Amino acid sequence: MAAANLRAELDSLLLQLLGDLEELETKRAALNARVEEGWLSLSKARYAMGAKSVGPLQYASRMEPQVCVCTSEAQDGLQKFCLVRAGARTPEEVGPRESALRKRKGPTKTAEPEPSPAPQDPLNWFGILVPHSLRQAQASFREGEWTLPGTLNLQGAFEHSCLV
Repeated sequence: MAAANLRAELDSLLLQLLGDLEELETKRAALNARVEEGWLSLSKARYAMGAKSVGPLQYASRMEPQVCVCTSEAQDGLQKFCLVRAGARTPEEVGPRESALRKRKGPTKTAEPEPSPAPQDPLNWFGILVPHSLRQAQASFREGEWTLPGTLNLQGAFEHSCLV
């Protein structure tokens, strides 16, 4: 009886492992398709604008990331990944800008934090009227970057389940 339960448990674990592997392969294929589509659109844009018009010389001198990767470690030792927009406000910034009570005598100068400028669209580095293929490349790469954390989390869980 114990052997039958053990076999059933092993079968269910194997089915779960194969299901996770299939899902991982599906996510990897989607990620690869987005990246491939992005590079193809970028090459079309280079062909349309000229090789010198789309390249590292047009990058901004002070680039800032628009997306940041956050990692956290779960209790079981798995590392979790997530993406956060760089312009996302933290809870401290959302609160009231001034206190409820004000002193009315004399103007007081308080140092308020300067609001950071809105992130500039990197497509503007290449001109105002950019080809549609360059916009497609940007959209493809952005779709790819948002599918990446799910793929990494699933791969980490898959590797962890294989080791345990």
